[in-house]
Amino acid sequence: MVRPPLSSWDRERGRQLGRLLREARGERSMVDVAAACGVSVDTLRKIETGRIPTPALFTVAAVAATLDISLDTLVAACRDNPATEDDSGLIA
Repeated sequence: MVRPPLSSWDRERGRQLGRLLREARGERSMVDVAAACGVSVDTLRKIETGRIPTPALFTVAAVAATLDISLDTLVAACRDNPATEDDSGLIA
């Protein structure tokens, strides 16, 4: 299966997610957070810098839980999509 290319919106949403996680990490070291949530430091760095714009859900959930930030908060902060919604509420 070939994955479609990411849009500029997808890349920007990934950068926004990374900024939010970086802010939530605060003064904690990247090494400590990565170890606590079970991801590599390199993966956490790439997420925080937006180099992985669409990280796996379970990775984001693990990082969010470690940083004590809810997935609802992350979704709400990354939701401003310029695409329009149809009557069902789904992005068209």
